[in-house]
Amino acid sequence: MNAKVDSLCSDNEAEPLPGTAKRGSVYVLFEWPGAWSHDVLDGGTLGEELSAKIKAHLQKWDASLLLIRHPTRQGRQIKDHHLYVVFTDIGLTEVKHVDSAEEILELDLGGPGRNGAMARMAPLALICTHAKRDRCCAIKGRPLIMEMERRYPFHEGRDVVWETSHIKGHRFAATLILMPWGYSFGRMNLEATEAMLADAMRGTFFVPGNRGRGIFSPPAQAAEIAVASSLAGEGHKLEYGQLSVDEEHSADGCATVVLRDRSADRRFRVRLEQREISGIVSSCGDEPKTGKSWEAVEVSQDEGQAQSRD
Repeated sequence: MNAKVDSLCSDNEAEPLPGTAKRGSVYVLFEWPGAWSHDVLDGGTLGEELSAKIKAHLQKWDASLLLIRHPTRQGRQIKDHHLYVVFTDIGLTEVKHVDSAEEILELDLGGPGRNGAMARMAPLALICTHAKRDRCCAIKGRPLIMEMERRYPFHEGRDVVWETSHIKGHRFAATLILMPWGYSFGRMNLEATEAMLADAMRGTFFVPGNRGRGIFSPPAQAAEIAVASSLAGEGHKLEYGQLSVDEEHSADGCATVVLRDRSADRRFRVRLEQREISGIVSSCGDEPKTGKSWEAVEVSQDEGQAQSRD
């Protein structure tokens, strides 16, 4: 059998993770225990007419839809649907229960407190298992979600881990997105996911496997991870949302991102270069191709004490 067909795109680790996060700041997470089509709004899951209406409604608010479901057969026997609205720019999740997908059309996604939903403080780990997008998500995502579910068993009021539909980057499977902050993670195993979620319960930034925060541009995503990595090397940890982008300049394959630390009177200046990466396999069965990634080459504090990064 052809080796290219047999191989998994996610076994190829040529591409660096930082700067590859799914972009977006507003998410609707809708519980759908049944099968998911290739694209959850292509009509094959929710029907063509309703899918078109939902797509138009989400576009009005620049929002994204993710379908979620419980990984166990018992957990998929539902009486109503969990519906979460997540505002990742402010790190807030709201939750309510609805009777049908049609109620997505009634959502006001302009800000929190508008949909009769309850604020939720605990994080959510959404692990991609969307096999119809790429088999890597099933092969690597399903075992991970099942092990995590054993550690965080689902019951009323305690829903920590969910399966999710496509979150981009199946070439990095196992992949997940961490709410309410909208951080994408890739090449995750059980030990890393457990550690990440334990830190997330405290709001602590987790560096390994971090692809970046979706509210930022790719170079800003890579810059934030570089600062967090630099500080972690000195024994200091960031909190999610602690850094914001003050300045960003990009031209001719080079970028400078200035991040402000909201908890202290300091700024970090990160210099990045865009580098060519060969051998990237975007999906299972695809031919390798050449792509680009952002790499932080220097992290310094504006006050003057530079922190170099290899």
